[in-house]
Amino acid sequence: MNPFDQKPAKAIEDMALDWKDLSPRPYKKLDTDPYTKARIILMNGIEVEAVMFDHNFNRNCEDNDLRRELALVRRIEAGQQKQVNWLSPSDETPLETTIGYEQLAVDLTAWLAMHEPDAYAKACMDFALLEDFDHLYRYANLLKMDEDLPAHQLVQDTIEITPGRPTIAHHRHPIDSVRAPRNAKTADIRTTLGALILTAGEQQTMNYYMNLGNTQPEGVARDLYLEIGMVEEEHVTHYGALLDPSCTWLENLLLREYMETYLYYSFYETEVDPYVKKIWERNFEQEVAHLHKAAELLQKREGMEWQQLIPSGEFPELLDFHPTKDYVREVLAEQATLTAREEEFVEVDDLPNDFRFFTWNAQVNGRVQDVPSHRVIREAQKKDGRDYRLEDGESPIRELRSRTEDNTKLGRIQGAGHDLGKDAAREESKEAVLA
Repeated sequence: MNPFDQKPAKAIEDMALDWKDLSPRPYKKLDTDPYTKARIILMNGIEVEAVMFDHNFNRNCEDNDLRRELALVRRIEAGQQKQVNWLSPSDETPLETTIGYEQLAVDLTAWLAMHEPDAYAKACMDFALLEDFDHLYRYANLLKMDEDLPAHQLVQDTIEITPGRPTIAHHRHPIDSVRAPRNAKTADIRTTLGALILTAGEQQTMNYYMNLGNTQPEGVARDLYLEIGMVEEEHVTHYGALLDPSCTWLENLLLREYMETYLYYSFYETEVDPYVKKIWERNFEQEVAHLHKAAELLQKREGMEWQQLIPSGEFPELLDFHPTKDYVREVLAEQATLTAREEEFVEVDDLPNDFRFFTWNAQVNGRVQDVPSHRVIREAQKKDGRDYRLEDGESPIRELRSRTEDNTKLGRIQGAGHDLGKDAAREESKEAVLA
């Protein structure tokens, strides 16, 4: 599929939806496929990014004729965002929705990492993957404790729920969250798409927690959103740094419109809900027109053909959500004790004893017993006698297997790394899966 070869179905002016179409029938929270929910959450985030990028472009553009072109496309994007977001039902609690956000983060990141040709970009994905995986575990315990709802009723056994790199270890000095950018003109299109998709996805999660967190009851729930919301800001910096800062506004517009056509077409092809599938189809048709407009503006105003940025135009392998349990186990076995030093990822034991990570992490966390991500597990263990998990087998990391004691040292304290060798950890992980 090459969206540049597709003829727009309508003029952009004719694409505005009426109020009835903008307010679709919501999904049923306990019956809907988890990956339908994941697609909805992701496309909401993608459309939010589209609208906000266009607003920032508008604020940094001196040409009112160009501003008017942007305003027209932006209004349609805003309608798409509302329509997609309104698929979420009103009876779904914020915490239930949060489980969907974190499952999306895990399975999306894992899928993109498995298809990423750039070794450095893949390393960035694997690194953050283990953190979102741990966030899912923390929120699932809060859901079980506060709403007496086991998360497996929502995820339907498509993902494991077990500790990753402990959240307490995610709080690094800000300068160690900045990554090395990739060159959009020379990188594989999969690398560019991955960075754009994950930046928008993590940004949506950051925004959701930032605006939702203070609506939660005072106590561990409110504080858990606070802590993980701060980690999501790290992740937006982490992925956003992969984007090419040398691209012009119009080059960025073209890349973003191409990403949207890619995602809507991927989801149209893989969606299992016929009602939602029709929405993906219509939005793909709208995005084809947006993409052609972006290509037209780029050629007219900067003399650049779209092929100079996206050589073939053909979509890479379509994004197809499915369980990624084996891959996540493999990454967990190998990378649970990594942290960051400037653009690179290193074992915490290989850092100098006086490295800024230790000072910053200690300053942010204060007393370990006060850290929200630790408190939620401790309270869940106190209430039920053990934490809540959904596992296909034992964790590949020995230090994360206890159901009655939460590990707060792994990846944070030197000398506290798992005592299994890397090869042994991998073998244990494989044996657990086979069992």
